[in-house]
Amino acid sequence: MSLIEQPFRLVRPAAWSSGVIFASPHSGCEYPEWFLADTNLSIDELRSSEDAFVDRFIEAAPHYGAVALSSPIPRSIVDLNRAADEIDPLLVRGVPRHPLNQRTMAGLGVIPRVVSQGRAIHRRQMERAEAERRIEACWRPYHQQLDALIREARARFGQAILIDMHSMPHDALSHLQGPRPDMVLGNRHGLSAAARISEAVCEAIEDEGWRIRRNSPFSGAYICSAYGRPAQNIHVVQLEIDRSLYMDEATITPRADFDGFAKRMERVVARLSALGADRGNGQIAAE
Repeated sequence: MSLIEQPFRLVRPAAWSSGVIFASPHSGCEYPEWFLADTNLSIDELRSSEDAFVDRFIEAAPHYGAVALSSPIPRSIVDLNRAADEIDPLLVRGVPRHPLNQRTMAGLGVIPRVVSQGRAIHRRQMERAEAERRIEACWRPYHQQLDALIREARARFGQAILIDMHSMPHDALSHLQGPRPDMVLGNRHGLSAAARISEAVCEAIEDEGWRIRRNSPFSGAYICSAYGRPAQNIHVVQLEIDRSLYMDEATITPRADFDGFAKRMERVVARLSALGADRGNGQIAAE
């Protein structure tokens, strides 16, 4: 069985400005036949887990001096924002029922058991060898590349800044009191990024007229926790965008004003692509 021919898409700028990386690990929408043959869900149901179209928002990053990294792998096949050992024993045979985190218990481990609204993806349980094959073919190459980019940025610029781009259903914020934010920035309550980085991201968003909230209800998942090391000038922020701002969530199609939204996002990307470039190579103080 052929899994995925290319587990990531990497576009480098002609001149990398300051070690900024934009990534979209959940926007993949290439569903191979072997996967579709093993699910009762329709394409639209499977796509409800995607960060659909988010990869388009980072396409311009190389033009402004930042790296763009995305993946064609659908989240329902392998979730790149989970640890490789977050394996759900209710889905995968032969996995010890060790203490699990809430995400895995909910069926949202590295090999997801469900998509949105708790709909089961697979018709039957999976052998452990199959889960490991997906991780080796899809998860590991993406993270090897991401890790290499972060190390390269840190060596060249004295800093690495990863803006990990995601989307959230509009209803994910229905429980909040008062005006809903348009976006949520997660930095694990300061553990994955220095205050100055988070402030810069928030200011860029707010200057485009959007409301942003920090760390609630999304404070950052695996990628933030695995890579964010602000004391070493490695900063990772997770940015969740309300899907209803740019797409019809029922049909998973761009809104009529999608291009206007994308232009505003491009201005944010342009502004953040040079983040820290004026501090000089290796002259950035740890915070």
